[in-house]
Amino acid sequence: MVAELPGPDRPGSDDPGRGRRIGIDVGSVRIGVASCDPDCILATPVETVPRSKDRGPDAPDIRRIVQIVMEYEAVEVIVGLPQTLRGEPGKAAKLASEFARRLRRQIPEVPVRMADERFTTVTAARALRDSGVSARGARPVIDQAAAVAILQGWLDERSATLNVADGDQGSGR
Repeated sequence: MVAELPGPDRPGSDDPGRGRRIGIDVGSVRIGVASCDPDCILATPVETVPRSKDRGPDAPDIRRIVQIVMEYEAVEVIVGLPQTLRGEPGKAAKLASEFARRLRRQIPEVPVRMADERFTTVTAARALRDSGVSARGARPVIDQAAAVAILQGWLDERSATLNVADGDQGSGR
């Protein structure tokens, strides 16, 4: 019997409030990282972290992500949860969920959430190609762009959720 993976989280009542968020696109070779401003308006690329073969709690990739979370004084980490088109977890979702679990152990004071990211890498690659960036050698940039897309999607949903909760549906910043 296969253990059931949790689905994606949604911004809501447990929101930590104002502060920077870190977005993460976990791949088998690289991890794209993005951050946002303290007002949670715009996600921007940070770096691409090489994926470590070490899966221990002190693995170099986990250590680097923890350093970034601390450097940016992040109040929340958003890890992309890649699902199939049917919304089911696949191999990549298991990889991302395991990484998030390991990260939670290292930064228990910072919430680590999972966000639906079905099309972020494809969308990021297409946007870069459309802007004239060649695919050759662009994988690290694509990983960062995917992390930006994951985080920006979370920020947009968070903003909409908070505006509805505040009864401020029409203002739209």
